[in-house]
Amino acid sequence: MHVGFLSSEYPHVKLNRTGGLGTSIKNLAVELTKKGIAVSVFVYGQDSDEVLNDAGITIYKIAHKRYSVLGWYLHRKYINKYINRIIVNHEIDVIEAPDWTGITAFMKFKCPHIIRLHGSDTYFCNLENRKQKYKNYFFEKKALLGADKIVSVSDFTAKKTNKIFGINTCNEVIHNGIDTFSFKPIDVPIHENLVLYFGTIIRKKGVLELAHAFNLVLEKNPNATLLLLGRDVVDVFEQKSTLELFFNILSEKAKGSVTHLQEVHYTEVANIIAKANVITLPSFAEAFPMTWLEAMAMEKALVTSNIGWANEMMVDGETGFTINPKNHVDYANKIQMLLEDADLATQCGMKARECVLEKFDVQSIVEQNITFYELITQKA
Repeated sequence: MHVGFLSSEYPHVKLNRTGGLGTSIKNLAVELTKKGIAVSVFVYGQDSDEVLNDAGITIYKIAHKRYSVLGWYLHRKYINKYINRIIVNHEIDVIEAPDWTGITAFMKFKCPHIIRLHGSDTYFCNLENRKQKYKNYFFEKKALLGADKIVSVSDFTAKKTNKIFGINTCNEVIHNGIDTFSFKPIDVPIHENLVLYFGTIIRKKGVLELAHAFNLVLEKNPNATLLLLGRDVVDVFEQKSTLELFFNILSEKAKGSVTHLQEVHYTEVANIIAKANVITLPSFAEAFPMTWLEAMAMEKALVTSNIGWANEMMVDGETGFTINPKNHVDYANKIQMLLEDADLATQCGMKARECVLEKFDVQSIVEQNITFYELITQKA
């Protein structure tokens, strides 16, 4: 079997910046190759054309093309033609693309094509109660209606997508998986009272609510510190740095207890997670976040939001705590509870890893995906 992935991001030094979507694709691609399945990844929106080989995975770097008119249509057709040539020449059996921005709208592939729901722009706008550009809704719905099959990374995302697009075709669920050998407990000294948030510094991930909660944590625990790890972005509502908005919310005392790291090498992230006392991920808008899986696999106690997908990952009171991030008092109390009770934090961390091993280990997730792909190709 030969599986192709179409994406705007993928972790590689010669490609543009990547996030959770690229990481989840790479995790699956790597495991598929270990099973003897050929994998090609088509990454569009790049600065040049190039074919790369990454541990047996063929990466087609596709440069962004500019057109004087109808660029949205002509660029899609260019990508489509490029991929179809590879499909025929290299006998690709199935192509998978994400739902984000409906890149496959107006595309016709020479093999079955799947859309995996990682969270569309329409989905995130709905969760954030944010106005959306109609063209994005149009492209995303057209792409979904044109897919041969749709699979979602969470049941919550599948149901929400069906509802907001008025369709009933998003019924298959295969959760994201994680390599529990690469992400496992690391024997390093824990930085007592260190709370870690890692991910993009953006409103939808609950960072502004975290600022309110951390003010309250510090009132009870003057020794608490907070580390924010991730790139800052311009806030969609106020058109200012989200980090600036975050610090504006902090009390004067709290400002001295917060550190921000813009970016570290991917390999260093695990060491930073390992040193943290508590991980906090108060996001309002996710599909099935890799950051949560990484922290859980590393046996860390979490305090997270309690929205939708959280109930498919976390077990409130066992793997940590799930709370509405807008409830600043309760959120802060749960962080402080784990900071002051080392045994509880340890127990929650152990439960978190057990949960990942049982449900989200990439070894079992890849088998589910292979079965899914085989079913699609047999029907073609």
